Amino acid sequence: MARKQQNSSSTQPRLQQTISEQVASGLAEIVPDRDRPRAWTLLIDGTPQSHVDLDDPTRLSFEYQRRFGHLADLAAAPRQPVSALHLGGGALTLARYIASTRPRSRQQVAEIDTALTELVRRALPLDRTWQLRVRGGDAREILARSPEAQADLVVADIYSGARIPAHCASVEFARLAVRALRPDGRYAVNVTDGGKLAFARAQVATLRSVFAEVALIADPTVLRGRRFGNLVLIAAQQPLPVEELTRRIATDPFPGRIEHGPRLVDFQAGAVPVPDGSAVPSPVPPPEAFNH
Repeated sequence: MARKQQNSSSTQPRLQQTISEQVASGLAEIVPDRDRPRAWTLLIDGTPQSHVDLDDPTRLSFEYQRRFGHLADLAAAPRQPVSALHLGGGALTLARYIASTRPRSRQQVAEIDTALTELVRRALPLDRTWQLRVRGGDAREILARSPEAQADLVVADIYSGARIPAHCASVEFARLAVRALRPDGRYAVNVTDGGKLAFARAQVATLRSVFAEVALIADPTVLRGRRFGNLVLIAAQQPLPVEELTRRIATDPFPGRIEHGPRLVDFQAGAVPVPDGSAVPSPVPPPEAFNH
């Protein structure tokens, strides 16, 4: 799920029609943007999953995707190619962004729903010059088979419907991410939670048990439990660019707050790491979660 930046400019009435198709994940709908002629939102069973602007792949409209974009921008010197592994594909928004901002980057995407991938490729075509490979299969299985210490970025945006599967939210899963990363690589995960944020706190504990450095980025209203929404966790074995991330998220259309160090420990609030044996899916979003 995600909040989308609104464009206040007026445009000509849209001529495109919504594309609807049943895929393994549910009813996929690719809905035209009201403000941009070649931009589209992907929904699965009514839950917003991705937003893509074919005219400008660097335009990240969803709040959490902008957080991912900041991390990608800071992964290396500008325009320098990187190696990225995306766990969860959707409409391939972040992969398109990296391919556009970092030409010659080598990227792999794990997407279990091959019918969805075929629909996205057909309706929202990829640039054939991009070094981007989509592999059909379970994200954890593909992560486990990934080459050791080769990725600059591992990004997890794994949802079955509107929930993160339990087997992708455990200590063992996080260890697989560590294995795939270069020593100076970075891991990012999109988590959704609300209320007392028990799931997010447990995920912080889980990552802190595996990575030397962890930070959390979220809207202050989500952090206070007033709204169900996205929290982006980032982790690494080397120091994170916290100061630069803080500056960037402060100027986002939906400004965020970053928790790191002692404040992140306070946020964790005694939660403990989650092994496979006690892992649970992320909570079900409330019906009003997408009415923004």
